[in-house]
Amino acid sequence: MRRWNGWGDDTIEFALNEDALGFLAQRIGAGLPVADAAFEQACARIAPSRLPQHALIDTSAEVRLRNALGQSLPDWLRLRYGVIETAPDGVAYPESPEQVRALIDYAQQFDVALIPQGGGTSVAGHLTAPAGAQPVLKVNLTRMRQLYFLDTESQLATFGAGVFGPDLEAQLRARGYTLGHFPQSFEYSTLGGWVVTRSSGQQSLRYGRIEQMFRGGKVETPAGTLDIPTFPASAAGTDLREMVLGSEGRLGILTEATVRVTPLPEYEAFHAVFFPNWEAAEVAVRQVVQGGLSLSMLRLSNPLETTTMLALAGHKKLISALERYLSWRGCKDGKCMLMIGVSGHKAAAKAALRDALALAAPHGGVHIGRKMGDKWKQNRFRNVYLRNTAWRHGYAIDTVETAVDWPRVGAMMRAVEAAAADALAQHGEQVHAYTHLSHLYAQGASVYTTFVYRLAGDYEHDLARWRTLKHAVSMAIVENGGTISHQHGVGSDHAPYLVAEKGELGLSAMQALFAHFDPQQIMNPGKLLP
Repeated sequence: MRRWNGWGDDTIEFALNEDALGFLAQRIGAGLPVADAAFEQACARIAPSRLPQHALIDTSAEVRLRNALGQSLPDWLRLRYGVIETAPDGVAYPESPEQVRALIDYAQQFDVALIPQGGGTSVAGHLTAPAGAQPVLKVNLTRMRQLYFLDTESQLATFGAGVFGPDLEAQLRARGYTLGHFPQSFEYSTLGGWVVTRSSGQQSLRYGRIEQMFRGGKVETPAGTLDIPTFPASAAGTDLREMVLGSEGRLGILTEATVRVTPLPEYEAFHAVFFPNWEAAEVAVRQVVQGGLSLSMLRLSNPLETTTMLALAGHKKLISALERYLSWRGCKDGKCMLMIGVSGHKAAAKAALRDALALAAPHGGVHIGRKMGDKWKQNRFRNVYLRNTAWRHGYAIDTVETAVDWPRVGAMMRAVEAAAADALAQHGEQVHAYTHLSHLYAQGASVYTTFVYRLAGDYEHDLARWRTLKHAVSMAIVENGGTISHQHGVGSDHAPYLVAEKGELGLSAMQALFAHFDPQQIMNPGKLLP
């Protein structure tokens, strides 16, 4: 069963051995485990529903709690401590666009706020019910998950927007195709969620981001149905897809999406390369990505993330042997690990890998084969379970991500990590902050930083720590010229910093767009726009 107050399936654990716990204790101090609130206790704090009765709406406390929040750290704090604060007044599970239309009409009639929801994996505060007198209805789309049509000539597939990643891939792979979109939340996130938050998958270097995949679809809005046909290309004015991409439920509810698919790759492999230091690694990966090679993934870890991954890997004797070999090859304390993925026709994929390794070698790149890559692929969707384990041992884990042009990459990485350290120091705490470049482009790269720090054991204190940290690292991103979100969207957590990127004129244009489709402003109020 899915956890109600953490990540994923409650039968799956990510173990931390004593060496790994010792590593964290040495870096930031021993954690203080926190007692979680019981499910029944949290349910008891859900206020009575304010919604008029409707056949599609469930108003039970249990269902409302399970749909109340996402996966951001503030969401976790509310669930773990049982301080729910606000919850939807009801949850509907429509099974067709007609039922979605009926729910929108109902919401307009009774002035009900609507929050679309898929897998509930948001880490940016997209799903929180706003406080106030207005009732709130969650519209959970996960029963709208079928493959409606596969056009093998055009390589287009149309799905219900609530389809989970594994179900989408299973339906395509049975027919010899793949979407190739694999965010870390893949197991529990949905196609509709990917589209409306402009998601990026781990192998975007080959398959593209979701905006390259999304070709058309249907959106039920308070003003009517927006039907976006598919074209291979069009010069006919504003691209309506761009209105939907990144809209985060503010203009309506995406009910179906047509996406570009590709035949399953004949061959796929992931290889690890180590560099002696960050400077050499950054130059190497920039040359590789600007070389236009047919790779599916490049993922570069900075020295502290590399050290952390090796410390948490287990297999102590094997890691020690690897460390000795790398040291002999010149990759010592400041070493960085690059993961290279290749997918496609076997001959072409292997040729691309050879070319990438040839570009890496002059910068001290040491290729160690695919064993670590195989392990990474095996755990690619399980590493996020570390958040559950860390919490159990008294640690919080949070992340931020941005993207900048190449000249700013190193400075951004250092600024975000330093801002986190300064923020936690205000609370007398240390932070273990490490970074990787999760997506690389010819123009620049995403910069993805993880923070591990100790829990205080008290809701208000832990929320205050997070707020201090979040503001500090978000300001570091803004001040160093980065986007406030490369792949997680805006929600409510990033909204205060959006003006630096869009400007007042840009924000007012977005507001006008949403008001056109949603004159009563009932669609996911308080999200995306500050």
